[in-house]
Amino acid sequence: MEGSDYYKRSSYEVEGAESKEMGKAVSMSAYDLVMRVLAFVLTLSAAIVIAADKQTKVIPIQLSDSLPPLYVPLTAKWNQMSAILYFLVTNAIACTYGALSLVVALVNRGKSKGLWTLMTVLDAIMVALLFSGNGAAAAVGVLGYKGNSHVNWKKVCNVFDKFCGQMAVSIGVSLIGSLAFLLLVVIPVVRLHRRA
Repeated sequence: MEGSDYYKRSSYEVEGAESKEMGKAVSMSAYDLVMRVLAFVLTLSAAIVIAADKQTKVIPIQLSDSLPPLYVPLTAKWNQMSAILYFLVTNAIACTYGALSLVVALVNRGKSKGLWTLMTVLDAIMVALLFSGNGAAAAVGVLGYKGNSHVNWKKVCNVFDKFCGQMAVSIGVSLIGSLAFLLLVVIPVVRLHRRA
C-alpha cells in the first residue's frame, strides 16, 4: 500500500514539475510576444515621428549694419543631416524586423530551437543597429542644442525648437524600443544561465 502511495505521489510531483515548465514556456512565449510587439510599435513610432519632423522659420539675416535685415525662410528637415537619415533608416530596419519576427514567433511558438537562436542573434544585431542610430542622432541633437564654439557651429534649437523637440521625442522612443530588443536578448540568456 505504501509503495502505491509513493508512486502516486511521485507521478503528481512529476506532473507538477511538467506543468511548471509549461507555465514557464507559456509565460516566456507571452513575454516574447509582448516585447516584440513593444519593439515593433516603438521603432515604428520613432520612424514616423522623425520622418514627419519639419519646421520652417523666417530668420533675419544682417548683411551690414547700414542695411535692414534680410528675412529668409529656412527649413529644418530630417533628410538634411546624414546622422538623422541614418537614425530613420535604423528604426525602419528594426521596425520591419520586429514585424517579421513577431509573425515568426506567432507561427513557430517554440517548435524550432534553431530558429529561436537565429532570432536571438538578429535581436542582438537590432540592438547594436538601434544604439548606433540613437547615438548618431543624439550627437547631432546635442550639437543643435548647444552648438560648438571651437569650430564656430551655432546652435539651432533656439530657432527650430519644434524640430529639436520632435527629434528628442523620437530618440527617446527609439531608445525604449532598443531596450525592448535588448531584453529579448538578455532574458533568455539569464534563463539559460540559471538552468546550467
